[in-house]
Amino acid sequence: MTASAATPSSAPDSAVDVVIVGAGFAGLYMLHKTRRLGLSAVVFEAGDGVGGTWYWNRYPGARCDVESMEYSYQFDDDLQQEWHWSERFAPQPEILKYANHVADRFDLRRDIRFSTRVMAAHFDESALRWTVRTDRGDAVTGRFVVMATGCLSSTNKPAFKGLDSFKGPTYHTGEWPHEPVDFTGQRVAVIGTGSSAVQSIPIIAQQASALTVFQRTANFSIPARNAPLDPAYESRIKADYRGFRARNSQMLSGFGSNHPRSEISIFSVDEATRHRAFQERWDRGGLGFQGSFADLMIDMKANQIAADWVRARIREVVKDPATAELLSPRQVLGCKRMCVDTGYYATFNLPHVKLVDISQGGIEAITPRGVMAGGQEYEVDRIVFATGFDAMTGTLMKIDIRGRGGLSLREAWSAGPRTYLGLNVAGFPNLFTISGPGSPSVLTNMIVSIEQHVNWIAECMDWMRREGRRSIEALPQAQDAWVGHVNAVADATLYPQCNSWYLGANVPGKTRVFMPLLGFPDYARRCSEVAAAGYEGFALSA
Repeated sequence: MTASAATPSSAPDSAVDVVIVGAGFAGLYMLHKTRRLGLSAVVFEAGDGVGGTWYWNRYPGARCDVESMEYSYQFDDDLQQEWHWSERFAPQPEILKYANHVADRFDLRRDIRFSTRVMAAHFDESALRWTVRTDRGDAVTGRFVVMATGCLSSTNKPAFKGLDSFKGPTYHTGEWPHEPVDFTGQRVAVIGTGSSAVQSIPIIAQQASALTVFQRTANFSIPARNAPLDPAYESRIKADYRGFRARNSQMLSGFGSNHPRSEISIFSVDEATRHRAFQERWDRGGLGFQGSFADLMIDMKANQIAADWVRARIREVVKDPATAELLSPRQVLGCKRMCVDTGYYATFNLPHVKLVDISQGGIEAITPRGVMAGGQEYEVDRIVFATGFDAMTGTLMKIDIRGRGGLSLREAWSAGPRTYLGLNVAGFPNLFTISGPGSPSVLTNMIVSIEQHVNWIAECMDWMRREGRRSIEALPQAQDAWVGHVNAVADATLYPQCNSWYLGANVPGKTRVFMPLLGFPDYARRCSEVAAAGYEGFALSA
C-alpha cells in the first residue's frame, strides 16, 4: 500500500513550506526560525495556549529543575537581557508567562492553530510532500514536517481495575486543571513518587486533612535550596551571557558551568573528603549532586558510596525508621532521573501523611470509595495520579505517521525507536523530530537541546534550498550505526541498570530501549560535522 493510497481522498485545504506540530518551546522557536528563512509555516497545538509541558503541568509545586538563568532561550540577546526571573528555580506559572511573552514578542500566534490535535501525517512520494490532518478537519500539505511534540507530553495512565468507579474527582499531574484545585479538608491519595509527586506532595499535604502516598519505587531526591534570585548573580550572568552560554554548552548536560562536575575519582580521596564533597553539593542543592565525582555513573562501587550517603540523609530527616527505609531507594543513584524537592522527605513526618508500599502487589483496584492495595481499602475523597509519561515516543506513536510505501512509524519502531541523530527516521523523508530518541534531550537542559536541533534543522532547510535538493532522508546503514553508538554509550554507564522511563519501563508493553544519548558537546559536534560533510549519512534527492 502506498502512502497516497492510505491518505483520504479529500483535497488539502492549504499548502505551506513547513508544518510544525506543537507550540511548546521547540515549536515556538522552530516557527521563528522558519519565518527568518522566508518560509511559510503553520503550527498545530492541542492546547488552547503556548507552553507545551508548562501549559499542561500545572500541578501544585511544579517548577523546573534547571536553574532559571539557564532554562531560557539564548537566540536573542535583547530577550535575554529584558526578561527577569524571580527565583533560582522558576515555578510553572512564571515559565508559562515567559513562553507567552516570547510568543507575543515575536508575533508567533498568528501562525498557530490552537485547540487542534494532529491525527495523521502521510507522505506523498510523487509530490515529495506531507499531508497533515487534524481532529478539526484541517488538511494541510507541507514540504517539511517538524515534530515539536516534546519528550514529556503524553501522560501515562495505568489501566487500574475499577478506575471509572471512583465517585470523587481524579487528577493527573500531567493534565492538571487550569483552575485552582483546593484540597483543604480532603482525604487525598497520590499514586506515584516520581518528580511530579515529589514536588506536589509537600504542597498537597499542607491542605489535605489526610494524605496517603502509594509508592511502587522510591526515588532519589536532592534538596532544591530554592530561593529568590540574587540580583547580583543575575547581573553577573547578564554581563557575560554569551560567555556563560558557551561554557554551559561544553558541559555534559548542557548546563551547570558555575558548578561543574568533578573530574576526580571518588577513590582518589579519603572518606572525610568524600563527605565534604557530597555535603557541599547537598547544601547547594539541585541536580549537581551527581557531579560530586567523575565516576559516580560509570563505577558501581562509586555509585553505591554516593547512594549510601544520600540514604543516610533520608534517615536523618524521616523520623519513623520503617518509613525512612521505604523512602530509601535501592536502585543505582541517577539511573532514574534525579528529583529535586522542597521538604519532600520531611512531609512524611506529619501525622496525617501515610506512605503505602505497593512494590509487591501494586494497586489492586480503584474502588468507588478509594484505593485497594495489599488487601486493604484506603478511603479517600480525591485521587492524584502522579504516574508520569510515555516519554519521548508516546505522542509520536499516537499520530498516524506514514512514510515511503505507507510504512507507519509504529511499524518502523515496533522493536524500539530508531533514528539518525535523533533528527530523522529512515523511510520518512523531510520529517524532523526535535529532541527525538537518539539525541541527548532529557539528559540535558532541554532548551539548549531544542535550540541546537532547531538551528540544525533550519540550516538544513536553507542548505537544501540553495543546493536545489528536494528531500532528505536518513540512510538505513547510518541509522543502524547511530543506534549502535547510542547503545554503546549507554552501556558504558550505569544508566541502563534500572527500570526507568529512559527505557520506557514505566509503560506496560513498551519495548525497552535506552532512548537518550549521554553527552551534549560531543553530540553537537557530530551534528555539525554531518552538516559540514554535505549531510553525511542522509540520502538527498536532486
